[in-house]
Amino acid sequence: MKKIYVCFVLAVLDMFCFAQNYKNDFEKVDFIFSKMSSRFRKERFIEDKTQFLKDLKIVLDAEKNYRSDDLELYYLIDKKHPVGSDYVPKNLVPLVKNDLYSLNRNDLSLRSDVEKALQVMAKAALEDGIKLLVSSTYRSYSYQEKLFARWVAIDGLEEAERESARPGTSQHQLGSAIDFGSITDDFDETTMGKWLYANASKYGWSLSFPKDYEDITGYRWECWHFRYIGVPACQMQRKWFGNVQQYMLEFIDLWKKY
Repeated sequence: MKKIYVCFVLAVLDMFCFAQNYKNDFEKVDFIFSKMSSRFRKERFIEDKTQFLKDLKIVLDAEKNYRSDDLELYYLIDKKHPVGSDYVPKNLVPLVKNDLYSLNRNDLSLRSDVEKALQVMAKAALEDGIKLLVSSTYRSYSYQEKLFARWVAIDGLEEAERESARPGTSQHQLGSAIDFGSITDDFDETTMGKWLYANASKYGWSLSFPKDYEDITGYRWECWHFRYIGVPACQMQRKWFGNVQQYMLEFIDLWKKY
């Protein structure tokens, strides 16, 4: 407990000292870059900070269009940033049978604003002759707890950690993530998967766990798992963060904290 308290105090002092010392947002960008992972620092370099900051402002302003009394649209949830067992999105709506997209189960739900975004993307897919299949959406803490335990029983703890989130650390608990189609490794080779890879970002949907980034995301490649973050954020993710969602969400999280 004492060690945790000391670490917390040091982190607070670090934030305070930085807030007192940086002269402008250009220095703030550099500072936050220094706090990112070593792989990020090797892969990404921002030469035009003026344009980067303009794009960042657009993204942060876009987030203000969503509910302010709930977790933010870009909320960072992962193995290091969990939510509590009592967290439930405030505006969950059940998904019902409709003409725009298909449902794999009858007990699925999403944030209402995210469901509206799903409708927009599904309509575009239909115009291209593809009907999206929604297979998994919001999951409660208790549901994820049982799911993780099942994967541990099947594959063992080490392997389960690579493919299933511990309760409180899943994007699904935010009500803004969807598993599409077959939820199998060949989904990206299907017509639906190819369409999503080519078009999802145009409608604000971002692949959460890309190939070869398990050391960054904490999970192996999941070609079926997309999170809604909005069109501006998807554009910034592609332009400045190598199209890696985790990089962008980590940067935004640090930007807000500092």
